[in-house]
Amino acid sequence: MWPSSNRSHYEDVLVVRVHDLVPKKVWSRRYEAINMFEELLANNGVHIIKFFLYISKEEQLERFAKRLEDKDRQWKISMSDYAEREHWDAYTEAYEDMLSKCSTERAPWYVIPSNRKWFRNLTAASIIRDTLRDMHIKAPPPTVDIDTIRQRYHAAVAEQKG
Repeated sequence: MWPSSNRSHYEDVLVVRVHDLVPKKVWSRRYEAINMFEELLANNGVHIIKFFLYISKEEQLERFAKRLEDKDRQWKISMSDYAEREHWDAYTEAYEDMLSKCSTERAPWYVIPSNRKWFRNLTAASIIRDTLRDMHIKAPPPTVDIDTIRQRYHAAVAEQKG
């Protein structure tokens, strides 16, 4: 739930809001710009799925502890994790507004409780699977005569065996 993990146009309604980097009249207009951009993408055939992977404040602290103890996970932690944690309530409010103002039929947000990684993974995978199924994606038909290609293949195999 921290800006270091969110490198998108959504930072313009999260970090700048929480840290008062621009006036409210500036960041509050950005919801419409985000929606217009995502609508443009959808109009051009892009299927948009947005996941908000929510962990509790307690779970976050437990994960910090594991990172501190496990040398293979220490690369994941930074001072900004603790600094941003102090703004938990402000981020929660900003995220709630972002989710309610920028979840549209063509670019929905899915809020996934993520304290348990297995549940997070299963839920996200199910949403992706359902989206792909709804797209009715099929392999394109061959552009060559398969019987001719098969004959050439068998001829090449026979020649190689020689």
